[in-house]
Amino acid sequence: MQKKSIGIIVGSIRKDAYTKKIADFLISKAPEGYSLETINIADLQLYNQDYDEADEPENYSSFRKKIKAKDGIIFITPEHNRSVPAALKNALDVGSRPYGKNVWDGKPCFVISSSVSGISGFGANHHLRQTLTFLNMPALQQPEVYLPNVQDYFNEKGELIKEDTASFLTDSLKTYLDFASKFIK
Repeated sequence: MQKKSIGIIVGSIRKDAYTKKIADFLISKAPEGYSLETINIADLQLYNQDYDEADEPENYSSFRKKIKAKDGIIFITPEHNRSVPAALKNALDVGSRPYGKNVWDGKPCFVISSSVSGISGFGANHHLRQTLTFLNMPALQQPEVYLPNVQDYFNEKGELIKEDTASFLTDSLKTYLDFASKFIK
């Protein structure tokens, strides 16, 4: 049986991003039959419709192919000014174009947000969900995953040390994969 392939889009492009550490944790918890992979968004040029008409950048093509090949997508985002980071919004735009060729279409998704404050990325989480609705991505509604004060979750090696959060994320991943399996052909 072929493994089901889930892409992880990390909203922060910062080298030592907490969202990347969360992605690494989830990848380490992938159950048998699933493959989880982070898909880089840092090198995508700003979306420009002119690229759809001629001279599409190679990384646009590569990114779109990677998304299209995935059975589902996990978004892990910090909050920037009560919204998602510009790099994440750009990746959503690149994947949704050219018009009529939305590579996100129908892919089951899961949203995790975090922040270094107690707000836990609530604004980013819900702003992202608005966009995902338009992109026709069925999203897991429960459990909702908001991670406050995320800077306190990891040791100096980048390992998740909060046991209750590790357990919650592992259970949430399982719930998402059960949800996603209903959409995977």
